[in-house]
Amino acid sequence: MEMAPSIERIGVVGAGLMGSGIAEVAAKAGMDVTVVEASSAAAEAGLARIQTSIDRAVSKSKLTEDEGASMMSRIHLTQEVDSLADRQLVIEAVVEDETVKVDLFRQLDQVVSNDAILASNTSSIPIMKLAMATARPENVIGIHFFNPVPVLDLVELVISLHTSAETHQVARSFAQVQLGKSVIESQDRAGFIVNALLIPYILSAVRMFESGFASKEDIDQGMVIGCAHPMGPLALADLIGLDTTMAVADSLYEEFREQLYAPPPLLARMVDAGLLGRKAGRGFYEYSR
Repeated sequence: MEMAPSIERIGVVGAGLMGSGIAEVAAKAGMDVTVVEASSAAAEAGLARIQTSIDRAVSKSKLTEDEGASMMSRIHLTQEVDSLADRQLVIEAVVEDETVKVDLFRQLDQVVSNDAILASNTSSIPIMKLAMATARPENVIGIHFFNPVPVLDLVELVISLHTSAETHQVARSFAQVQLGKSVIESQDRAGFIVNALLIPYILSAVRMFESGFASKEDIDQGMVIGCAHPMGPLALADLIGLDTTMAVADSLYEEFREQLYAPPPLLARMVDAGLLGRKAGRGFYEYSR
């Protein structure tokens, strides 16, 4: 079987938790990385986030200081989408909002070369909806990383009805060979594999807590101690972000119309209140910021 061409120049749109993590692992793999953010403040915060993560790896002797400095030298932040014109692969990692992502894919389609691959890190939005915003649906694929990207080994590849065999091959080689990730593959259904299983579990825990059936501590402790999960479902929701959890649930419910995917009222109220979990300092639990 012919080897897929290596990705040398990658673009990432969004420098939040996911985007900065993707940029970091790509730089570690030796790629030239251009990251686009909407504002200079967001770009600076993203760069600081990457630097902190690299410094942590150096302090734990997972990287040398020279390796860390070399990684940082390969990452360039900008506010200009046009800076992605020469990228072979662009991965969007913006807010989990279908309208925002569709508009971005439409814009990227006008910027990058015709043979470039456009990928989404979406947790749940069907890839076909993004692909059809472009004139190259065969070059569009889902490459879904997990948070924190430098630590978690899994990547979901999501193949739409239009994704070409070549795009599939290059994306798999990028994730598995170049980044050294473990790859699983999903058909293009809302939630894909992991979130289609995970989100109903989290929503069940929210309903249990909301009804007064058990305390949040006992719910989480039951799953950690009783089922050997690394953290309980409510703590996990806080880590994911309650807004992201809500967005994935909405996407799943819109596609399947099954009650297990319907967001509980408490989750909706917490999102409305800005109690989004770790990133906000408060969700089901409180966190120091």
